Amino acid sequence: MAKAKSGDKVKVHYTGRLDNGDVFDSSECVDDECGCESGPLEFVIGEGNVIPGFENAVIDMEIGESKTVHIPVEEAYGPRMEELVAVLDKSEVPAGVEPEAGQQMEVTLQDDSTIPVLVTEVSDTTVTLDANHPLAGQNLNFDIRLVEIA
Repeated sequence: MAKAKSGDKVKVHYTGRLDNGDVFDSSECVDDECGCESGPLEFVIGEGNVIPGFENAVIDMEIGESKTVHIPVEEAYGPRMEELVAVLDKSEVPAGVEPEAGQQMEVTLQDDSTIPVLVTEVSDTTVTLDANHPLAGQNLNFDIRLVEIA
């Protein structure tokens, strides 16, 4: 039977868990509460469209094979970087924008590119923004099942 290799387009079902067992994503959601994908994840091995540890786990799998893998921080979204957290004076927030803790926003950089940020704190005078990926600094665990190699 064929094994997944670099350059193959694959489809996998997965469930991702933190080290404490909490599910953060799944391709096999039964309800909308988890905010998960629905249907298998499709990607080309070697193109870097998924985290390195996930991609490496799929290499050499056969269709129908399942495995559970532990992916350390370095092969996932990397460590949290404090330099990606910024405290802004409220006067720097555009007029009409009312930031709230937990809100996702996009910030436009000097080169006109945009990055997603999370508002983590709002005080009377400041707004704290975090541009780290929400899973940065976390080890990840995945149950993976290879469903197709194209």
